[in-house]
Amino acid sequence: MKRSTTLRSLSALAVVGALTLSACGDDANDDAAPVATDPVPAEADPEAPISDPDIVEIAATTEGFSTLVVALSAADLVETLQGEGPFTVFAPTDEAFAALPDGLLDSLLEPENSELLTRILTYHVVAGDVRSGDIEPGAVATVEGSDVTLDTADGVTVDGANVIQADIVASNGVIHVIDAVILPADIAESL
Repeated sequence: MKRSTTLRSLSALAVVGALTLSACGDDANDDAAPVATDPVPAEADPEAPISDPDIVEIAATTEGFSTLVVALSAADLVETLQGEGPFTVFAPTDEAFAALPDGLLDSLLEPENSELLTRILTYHVVAGDVRSGDIEPGAVATVEGSDVTLDTADGVTVDGANVIQADIVASNGVIHVIDAVILPADIAESL
């Protein structure tokens, strides 16, 4: 029995020694660059919600809305339009802002005119998620408080501005791109 225990001990010692020696490797590869291994990808959480971009994120990442994003920031409306909503935004393009009378945009972006800018921008917003297929001709109240006039006779128009791209869906509403800046009647009359 003593001989059997000794043989088992020697065998175990031999296996451990062999594993130790094989782990050392030879010195010829000591300068070899380490080989990168691909990380094991983490499993996606199937219950994690997929987050669509909100109205402001879409405007900020879409070509042609840089002036709108600057104006939203100047009017302190970014946080509002990142809110739950839903909102329908009739979003003027950069070209639409450029078509305003000379100097008007620069003046509106001045801090002392933020209230006026806020009125103009909120005139482009309707409460609710109104898709182009749901638009009916007539007056619709804006977040600003005045009504805009929607028409569907020759495509969709908002106070005469053409909707040139409809139904850009956001997590908190929808954007319809328009080719002109629309103004509440009292502001338009004073220009």
